Amino acid sequence: MNDLLKTARAHRGWSQQEAARHLGVTQAYLSMLESGLRNSAPLARKLVKLYDLPPTVLPANEVPVHVSAASLAKQLAAMGYLPLAHLRRGARALNPAIFLLTALAQRNLEARTAEGLPWVMLRHSDMPADFLVREARARNLQNRLGFVVTLARRAADRDDLRALEQTLAQSKLEKEDSFCKELNDAERRWLREHSSEEARQWHLLSDLRPNLVSYDR
Repeated sequence: MNDLLKTARAHRGWSQQEAARHLGVTQAYLSMLESGLRNSAPLARKLVKLYDLPPTVLPANEVPVHVSAASLAKQLAAMGYLPLAHLRRGARALNPAIFLLTALAQRNLEARTAEGLPWVMLRHSDMPADFLVREARARNLQNRLGFVVTLARRAADRDDLRALEQTLAQSKLEKEDSFCKELNDAERRWLREHSSEEARQWHLLSDLRPNLVSYDR
């Protein structure tokens, strides 16, 4: 990120003093930020907006455990997900990789948010794959993440996602799981018969299919 900040500032033709003035910080503080000696999430969000940078440059070092459904929906809207555009006002930007892992870790994720996760993968395919795989495995989320990748790849015919899909498959869990939703016995029985091919591939109970995925053409 440090080199990207310097490049983005140079592209604007700004000195560190000019950029610091726009950010409301001192030139010395901005210098430390560009050198990697400081890390500020609020300031990083300002930089993303100021330099028109992708949200993937935001800090990706902590995955929240408890996040409200409303907060996740607003964060998805902040990324530009059109089906939730009405929630965008006042939403705080978040690194897409952190958002994705946080959403996948939820015991009960709203359907409107779950359906948007393949879109996140497609819109922000530059997310660091090593980070995603490592953090997913650490939380036993590789099947859920693999499902999202498969849905995204098949929905948009994106062959560039195949490598990530194959990497996740190497540590696929055999245990049956749902897709971010606690199921009662009746739901579990129904989904064992009606889960999509993609869900079965990842040992998940879900009827979400590629044709239901919203994505930018």
